[in-house]
Amino acid sequence: MSSDSIINTTITAPTRRRIPLNAKRLAVGAVVGAGTLLALGGNAFAQTLTEEAPVADLETVAKTADHAIQSGNLLWIVMGAAMVIFMQAGFALVETGFCRAKHAAHVVSTNLAIFFLGFVGFFLVGWSFMFGGYSYLLPGFDYGLNQAAGGALIGSGDWVFLWQGGWAGTWFDGGNLAYSGAAGAFFLYMVAFMDTTATIPTGSMAERWKFKSFVIWGLFCGAIYYPLFGAWTWGGGWLAKLGNSLNWGNGYVDFAGSGVVHAAGGVAALAGAIVLGPRIGKFGKDGKPRALPGHHIPMALLGTFILLFGWFGFNAASTFASSDPQIGVVAVNTALSGAFGGFMAMLWIWKRTGKPDPAMMANGLLAGLVIITAPCAFVDPWVAALLGLFAGVVVIEAVFFIERKMKIDDPVGAIAVHGVCGTLGVIAVGLLANGKYGLDAGGAGIGWNGTTTSVTDGVADGVTGLFYGGNGAGQLLAQLAGVVVLWTLILGVAFAFFKIQNALTKGGIRSGAEEEVAGLDMAEMGVFAYPEFSGTHEGLVSSDA
Repeated sequence: MSSDSIINTTITAPTRRRIPLNAKRLAVGAVVGAGTLLALGGNAFAQTLTEEAPVADLETVAKTADHAIQSGNLLWIVMGAAMVIFMQAGFALVETGFCRAKHAAHVVSTNLAIFFLGFVGFFLVGWSFMFGGYSYLLPGFDYGLNQAAGGALIGSGDWVFLWQGGWAGTWFDGGNLAYSGAAGAFFLYMVAFMDTTATIPTGSMAERWKFKSFVIWGLFCGAIYYPLFGAWTWGGGWLAKLGNSLNWGNGYVDFAGSGVVHAAGGVAALAGAIVLGPRIGKFGKDGKPRALPGHHIPMALLGTFILLFGWFGFNAASTFASSDPQIGVVAVNTALSGAFGGFMAMLWIWKRTGKPDPAMMANGLLAGLVIITAPCAFVDPWVAALLGLFAGVVVIEAVFFIERKMKIDDPVGAIAVHGVCGTLGVIAVGLLANGKYGLDAGGAGIGWNGTTTSVTDGVADGVTGLFYGGNGAGQLLAQLAGVVVLWTLILGVAFAFFKIQNALTKGGIRSGAEEEVAGLDMAEMGVFAYPEFSGTHEGLVSSDA
């Protein structure tokens, strides 16, 4: 079917409206079709409607109300996207501060460049791959999305270079400004999420990654890597359909991306660190790790605060509806998990080493934020606090295990924070989702991810984990399926990419030993982050010495 025919069908057949597949679909559907009096003043608006508006003008009033809600939701999405994009500043400061000064310009440049590299890849291919390939469902759209689980692992094929599912197709219909605006806002939000995934390996591979090799990763992540797992989960793919195909709860559920964003980035960080190998001097001849301290702790901790701020755009804005009262629950859960994660990490590392290590406190806070990202809309606040406490311990032990047992060099702890704690966040949905959210809207018998199998008295149930009964066992199986895919197939894709790139790149993707020892700033970027100093393998020395 051509893109023109799809557009025409959409315009002429508005009665074929369906419930979107998951939070993302529900959100965009709300943007283009929601109507509620809550955002317009509730009782005051109702009084105006009944007392002042002539009957003949009811249609006009309704259109005005709908326009107001659309505008409010679009603003909410765009604000959320801007906050998540600003998280790149947080990542840049955290990673640069935890790395040595002689590499600072190189590290911060990778965090800047990843934004536009991933953006370009996602615009050209990734967006259409992630959503067009499965013919993303919006009101009036039903062209191939109801495929059976596993029926098409990479979608319909319409994603190739801007075709029917993308910019040259039906997503941006110039004749429907509301539809185009909603698609634009959603695209921007997904770009921000993609860049988070793409930037995570820049931490684990810091201080020894050739910049030109990094550039290829940024484009690949935006075009293929992030959209692949994203299509299976948020793009209507087979993992999202596990509820209907196998009666596994509501299918794979990930509210804001513990798995889709963080674990996917974390396994890529692991693959990249393995291929690169450790930094020169990281491990002694006896195999014991040596400390290579970062040069600017205040910078790293400031970055942590910026990430905390942006995380409210990450999680709370994933409601995609500014009138959804669940925003308050999501925001509180996000803050609680982060706070308790930082608190527990401080206590745990204090007990372990005798000092409240600032780096571990920062990673504990971030670990709490990562673990709550998937279940933030589905758990009670006390559960969020417990998850944060758990993450604060796990992240420290994971850092030690990865470094001391696996002999993997991760300068910023990205694998532990994002890979390990992101995985735990995915599992938490299958265990601790309380069934209060993701309920059937309108009694249509269709729940989260378009699920029709979890229905009570004709109304679809909310997302429920194992500890809360219902089809919790099935939900846990769906979440575990996502975990298995992440740590086998997605990890494999990342590892294969870095291995192939390393084999095809002259001299490999790692910088030369001489450049690494002297610092990558001048060798790779042509500038020093701190011109008044020059870096040596011994550390910083004054250029006047």
